[in-house]
Amino acid sequence: YKARQNLSKRGMKNVQFRLGEIEHLPVADNTVDVVISNCVINLSPDKPQVFREIYRILKKGGRIGISDVVIRPNKAIPQNLKSAEALAC
Repeated sequence: YKARQNLSKRGMKNVQFRLGEIEHLPVADNTVDVVISNCVINLSPDKPQVFREIYRILKKGGRIGISDVVIRPNKAIPQNLKSAEALAC
């Protein structure tokens, strides 16, 4: 609800929200410029299927932005993965 309100306030016309499962996206092949995931992939039990779906719907040259939580109990994140460059999409 709030996201749709923000679209109206800003006058954006090129954004869509669709209800579906991340493993079976309700989108045609090769039609999406950008996929943004905010902690959805982390919840999926079939992550390889999620990435197959993303690859299926992205246009050539399309991009994906992922912001998921990674839990590694008792393990430190390697220093080379702590930079913004390492995490850039």
